[in-house]
Amino acid sequence: MEYFDQNQGGEKTILVSVNVQILEDLDAEEFRLLAKSAGADILEHLSVQRIKPDPKFFIGSGKAEEIAEQVEADEVELVIFDQALSPAQERNLERILKCRVIDRTGLILDIFAQRARTHEGKLQVELAQLDHLSSRLVRSRSNLDSQKGGIGLRGPGETLLETDRRLLRIRMEQLKDRLEKVRKTRIQGRAARQKANIPTVSLVGYTNAGKSTLFNILANSDVYAADQLFATLDPTLRRLDWDGIGTLVLADTVGFVRNLAHSLVESFKATLEETLEATLLLHIIDSSSPDVMEQIDAVETVLNEIGADVPILRVYNKIDQSGEEAKIIYAKPHQPERVYVSAHTQQGLDLLRKAVHECLMGQIQRFELQLKPAYGKLKNQLYDLNVIESEHYDDEGNLQLVVAMAPQKLEQLINQAHIPLVEILGNKAEQFKRPLEEFEIKR
Repeated sequence: MEYFDQNQGGEKTILVSVNVQILEDLDAEEFRLLAKSAGADILEHLSVQRIKPDPKFFIGSGKAEEIAEQVEADEVELVIFDQALSPAQERNLERILKCRVIDRTGLILDIFAQRARTHEGKLQVELAQLDHLSSRLVRSRSNLDSQKGGIGLRGPGETLLETDRRLLRIRMEQLKDRLEKVRKTRIQGRAARQKANIPTVSLVGYTNAGKSTLFNILANSDVYAADQLFATLDPTLRRLDWDGIGTLVLADTVGFVRNLAHSLVESFKATLEETLEATLLLHIIDSSSPDVMEQIDAVETVLNEIGADVPILRVYNKIDQSGEEAKIIYAKPHQPERVYVSAHTQQGLDLLRKAVHECLMGQIQRFELQLKPAYGKLKNQLYDLNVIESEHYDDEGNLQLVVAMAPQKLEQLINQAHIPLVEILGNKAEQFKRPLEEFEIKR
């Protein structure tokens, strides 16, 4: 059952950006891109200045009448406001403009409805749509206001509006129950990964920052990626082998945007939980955007809102457009803070892999190992991790290796093989047991 009408796209549309002194200024170009992503045929983009919102129309009555004349002259079908309108303001504007009116939240919901591809994504979109619609249910026809008595007309004694609201509540509870089952399934999957000691790296960031393009390159995948806002809505997980780390799970998530309604964040918590339980977050940033700092703040605000207390590595993408060079910036030794890359040209992706390695495993150190012929399984594991720099056999048939990897990962592999450290590392076994910060840094 659907209680909402989706924008089918191609509707003649007027955009109204309202700059209010007491509210946060919003990006007019981003608003335009959102409308284009929804498929709107934009006839005009108006800008309105207000000291504070008008309680009846949000904009002034004179400006509303001016827009109404333009709506009639150009046969406009839809007017979109780049601010959150109250249900009363939306109704009042529809009456005076004589066409459909939606606000920023309604526009984002429409894009979500178009992008949702999985069963879970569609559940989340419908829940968010119904939550938004529940406060906007009205009945203006008085002859439908109540259920009348008489043969065949006796009912529960509630108005048709109350019946609609009750059905909405029932449907929303059903959706929440289904999403709770999805959440429990995800929890089981995460618990299995944690038990197997498999780290999860989640890509988060502002919408259209290049998360899916980067995800496809790193995971050798074909997730839908496009130069548009909210191209990705459903979470995508891929298991892959990462040099020096081994198996990890890479997760692509929905993009964030400024002024995202709290109800939308709540509805998409099942998706966003992938960020809560991650071992590391890669915050993908469009380094070419003129609003880069505001976009970073918007993402971190949502992460704080959902309680994501997870280590973050900032990945400044699109350096081919911003003019930056590929590099790693360290907060302190062995602790990368920022990486500059281009998913489009694949510049700096080797540095990104190295930075992820250091974030997850600590410093990278070179070790000289001696493996007896019986230790073939350990040798194969080191080959799989792609950490071997050189190798040769000595006169006794032992394999001499030089590997570059994190000390704790090497110790983990040796312990799993039940081999004494001294047999592998010789007289360097004691040095290996020192605190990590005492190791010589090799880069």
